[in-house]
Amino acid sequence: MALIGAVALVVIGPEKLPRVARTVGSLLGRAQRYVADVKAEVNRSMDLDELRKMKETVESAARDVESSVRSTASELERDLGSVGTELHSLEHSARADGDFTQPWDYSGHHSTTQVVPTYQHPGKNFRLKRSAVPRWYKSRQGVRTHVQSGAARVARFRPKR
Repeated sequence: MALIGAVALVVIGPEKLPRVARTVGSLLGRAQRYVADVKAEVNRSMDLDELRKMKETVESAARDVESSVRSTASELERDLGSVGTELHSLEHSARADGDFTQPWDYSGHHSTTQVVPTYQHPGKNFRLKRSAVPRWYKSRQGVRTHVQSGAARVARFRPKR
């Protein structure tokens, strides 16, 4: 480095050497930033590839879980259907014998009525500030319950003419 500096001093001259050194330094800084940007871009692309692979594995696992859930649901549906048909056939055979009577109906028709509650307003006014201390307690203690501006207070207590 010292040899390069000495040659640059002789070739360029002492007047121009600081300006040339600044220019060379700024060019080296730009080159280092460019190399760092390229490295960061390569790292981002590698991370993106890893994320894509991870996404594919998660999606395949989700598809497997979904297919297994669907298959078990269909098996349960088949089992429940067979139980329902067996129960229906047992009921018909018991009714044919005359020794089985039940107050409910297994004929497949649901005679239950669904009761829908009526809407009740919650009684809240979100524009009105509520406090934890009740108004009756505030009035008994002499605490102000309403906020007034200074002008409103002056107008309220101004003597009447």
